[in-house]
Amino acid sequence: MSYALHDSVEGLLQRGRGWGAVRALRDPQGSAVFVYDGIRRDWRWDRSDERSLYLARMVRDLELSLTPIVDQLAGDEEACLRACGVLELLALAGSGDAREGLRAHVHGGEHWVRVLESLSARWPPEWWEDLGDVARARIGTEAELPLSAEPWTRFGIEVQSSPFVPRPSLNGLSTTELLALLAGARTEGNTKVDALRALNAREPVEELIPLVPLLDMSNGRRPLALLGRAVARLGALAVPAARGWAQEDRPWLALLGADVLAEHPGPEALPGLVDGLAEQWTARAWCGPDRTARRLALFGPDAARAVPCLRRFWLHTPHSYERTAYLEALAAIDRDGLEHVYAESLWDCEETTRLLGITSAPMNPETVDRIAVLRDDPMETAEVRAAARTRLASPSGRLS
Repeated sequence: MSYALHDSVEGLLQRGRGWGAVRALRDPQGSAVFVYDGIRRDWRWDRSDERSLYLARMVRDLELSLTPIVDQLAGDEEACLRACGVLELLALAGSGDAREGLRAHVHGGEHWVRVLESLSARWPPEWWEDLGDVARARIGTEAELPLSAEPWTRFGIEVQSSPFVPRPSLNGLSTTELLALLAGARTEGNTKVDALRALNAREPVEELIPLVPLLDMSNGRRPLALLGRAVARLGALAVPAARGWAQEDRPWLALLGADVLAEHPGPEALPGLVDGLAEQWTARAWCGPDRTARRLALFGPDAARAVPCLRRFWLHTPHSYERTAYLEALAAIDRDGLEHVYAESLWDCEETTRLLGITSAPMNPETVDRIAVLRDDPMETAEVRAAARTRLASPSGRLS
């Protein structure tokens, strides 16, 4: 997609930047078209990016009409679900029109199955339980039954599902016994995966390291499921062995070793990481620089040469999910001038970025007011509301 300029209101809103929300509030009439466009078109670079809450806030704060958004429910499924995500939140914030628009779609809209499933996940039951008669009447006309359990089982409607046969838990075994299962030549692959799952719920154990080369699939081409997570949890403990894994002929083990070494780079890796980030910027590679940023953050001030590039990624990236990593890296390397970035983050589309803003923004009347809004907003996530309460109640939450 072709994004508008990164410093224009249109481009800022497309990217979910906090500064876009602030500027839109200064010109509600001129910004309305860009907010509606953000709901009509999916400007997310990746599905991991968040936009619904950001856009719902814009609709509420700019006091925009809900009619175009309700009308969008009649579009294709993707357009309908984008509108649904915004309207659900506005209903939680007290909008009766948003609530009734979605309920009306359940009564007669084309994509009512997906909408009702979404409502049941986000709304209190008393807002949708009375739609059972509508659901039972309409479901008989559907070519396929729904896949999820809620709200259908509550309505007594059969769903498509495969019988779930739970595997026996290995949580009752000791760590020594789990390691023995992993080392056993006759232990089935599924049992080894269950053993890894049990280990991943405990403190990392160094004794797992010599077993790693043995934990591949039966064809020897892939590691067992959950092995990567188990190794990642070992952190720096796995680095010495990873140097050997990285030289292995087996591709999966060499890749695992390379990943460990990349996450725990030595001083010799710094120039390559800085150059690599610059190459990613030149290529406008929006997916992946967050990993490079996290690795650079490990070097602290020694990675100062990467700061200009990190700032460019923060300003320009349309992949909002990665923005948090750039801010964390900048904070680890050079905090100079980040006060305004943390303040802007209080308006960002990404939950993780808002959390950084809450914990790190300098306290002045504007930021205190904004954090209070986040604390009290019924559309906001529970984690952000809790963080806002904590900051405002702490000594650091007092006005500077």
